[in-house]
Amino acid sequence: MATSLRSYKYLDALTTAFVVILLVSNLVAQKVCVVGPFDISGAIILFPITYIFGDVFTEVYGFAASRRAIWLGFFGTALLYGVASIVIALPAAPEWPNQKAFATVFGIIPRILVASLIAFWAGEFANSYTMARLKLFTNGRKLWTRTIGSTVVGQAVDTTLVIILTFAGTYSVPTLIKIIYTGYLLKVGYEVIATPITYLVINWLKRAEGADVFDQDRDFNPFRFATSDRPSA
Repeated sequence: MATSLRSYKYLDALTTAFVVILLVSNLVAQKVCVVGPFDISGAIILFPITYIFGDVFTEVYGFAASRRAIWLGFFGTALLYGVASIVIALPAAPEWPNQKAFATVFGIIPRILVASLIAFWAGEFANSYTMARLKLFTNGRKLWTRTIGSTVVGQAVDTTLVIILTFAGTYSVPTLIKIIYTGYLLKVGYEVIATPITYLVINWLKRAEGADVFDQDRDFNPFRFATSDRPSA
């Protein structure tokens, strides 16, 4: 029997946390940090967690829940930068001296915004689709193959798209490959290290929600904003 996504106790809270983490990741992404031998974006602290959320949504609640969260995150990010652009464009009060700093933090180059939105959308859906398909293939066994396998696919799509769309024509091809390779390994490594925590969260949620959705005959159309986990006929 189909279950409405609204009937779950923790799904709305998890979706809200997912969107908040995504928005904070976008705000801190502009700072380049030095971690050991690597120069990385500040987003690396939080952004890979969105893929763990994607795994949780798909594994526990099904592809429909993940699709809903991805679209909410997409529109939330677009709204954030849309409103920020308007506020930056408005004249600052004479007694307020922080216009330049405000624009530095909240401003974003249109090319980067478009690249990040496209990469996020494509990467998250690739992650969720792979997770759902692997669950069917493994008959729900060997969770680690799904959490890691979906991240390998999703982060490959996300990292490749965001780097190419942002920096193509600015850096040489070897440099682009190096940036993609480094970022990709860090993000996948993040997921591997977090696997025990992902196991704990997923297993707890399955018990608490009484849910373990298999997307058999699922309509995987990413443009269908479903509110039920009912498969397509």
